[in-house]
Amino acid sequence: MSDDAAYTASVVGGTGFTGGELLRLLAGHPEFEVVQATSRSKENKTVGHAHPNLRDLDLRFSSPEDLESVDALFAATPHGVSMEQIDEFRDAAETVVDLSADFRLDTEDQYDEWYDGHSRPELLDESVYALPELTRDELPGADLIASGGCNATATILGLKPLVEEGILTGDEQIVVDVKVGSSEGGAGGGEASSHPERSGVVRPYAPTGHRHEAEIEQFLGLDVSFTVHAVDMIRGASATCHVFPGEPVSKGDLWGAYRGEYGEEPFVELVAGGGGVYRYPEPKAVAGTNRAEVGFELDPGNRRLVVFSAIDNMMKGSAGQAVHAANVALGIEETAGLEFGGLHPVGAP
Repeated sequence: MSDDAAYTASVVGGTGFTGGELLRLLAGHPEFEVVQATSRSKENKTVGHAHPNLRDLDLRFSSPEDLESVDALFAATPHGVSMEQIDEFRDAAETVVDLSADFRLDTEDQYDEWYDGHSRPELLDESVYALPELTRDELPGADLIASGGCNATATILGLKPLVEEGILTGDEQIVVDVKVGSSEGGAGGGEASSHPERSGVVRPYAPTGHRHEAEIEQFLGLDVSFTVHAVDMIRGASATCHVFPGEPVSKGDLWGAYRGEYGEEPFVELVAGGGGVYRYPEPKAVAGTNRAEVGFELDPGNRRLVVFSAIDNMMKGSAGQAVHAANVALGIEETAGLEFGGLHPVGAP
């Protein structure tokens, strides 16, 4: 934490995996000073009690009922909490970044269809989606920011250049298969995420109807056939998208689309069939980072395009995305606090 930090920050729901990642990023951020982390279950305990990698952070969890006044409040709470407490959050902070699904979608009807309704639908028009590669122009000055879902983030990043280039128009068949690590289930993931049950599996847990479909449809204007598998890794989300374009497309077209979209992006790297062991996007290669890897391969018959994308679900898919968006919203250098480039070799992500 810098002595010259320009902004104060708090993390509501600081004991979960994503809360821990937020605290890690903010504690090392040159422009933020973390002044509060809340927890009902671990009130008065040190942050290091929940997050051993943060034992040197001189901070104790406090009650979420006693929010301090800060410049930016990051809410790492379960779905449904932020919409009920948003007035308290906004009273405490000029900028609220919500990492749940509470403000990601545009309309009350969408929440009726995909979730259990919404208690504050009048605020949906105010929120800005937190994926800077998609909404960078909307983020400066935003005071209610909705961090995207990890599976949706991976899928959107993979398919967005095809939409922008007109290769996908919305009429094509698109099949998306996502593999995710156990951290997606959160610190209280339950029996299905316990090590004996999770170890060694490739388990479909959302064959159809995954809620992140709503984000993909909203932001890309595409209908997708979407399936998610739980696999034996801790961190990471890997999306494989099978696309059947209506018109022939060449590799030159694809390179043009992806380089045009991501050539200047600080956190997106193109990995498309090069040399070495990791020829396509790999979650292990981006573990702990805010980077996304995106790549593609074209069927020799030009009938099928396979798009790959890989992120760390807790970073680019959650905490890193939230800090990146806050940087843009507050006019901070957007890469600040997010420069970690990963490690190689590492164990399971």
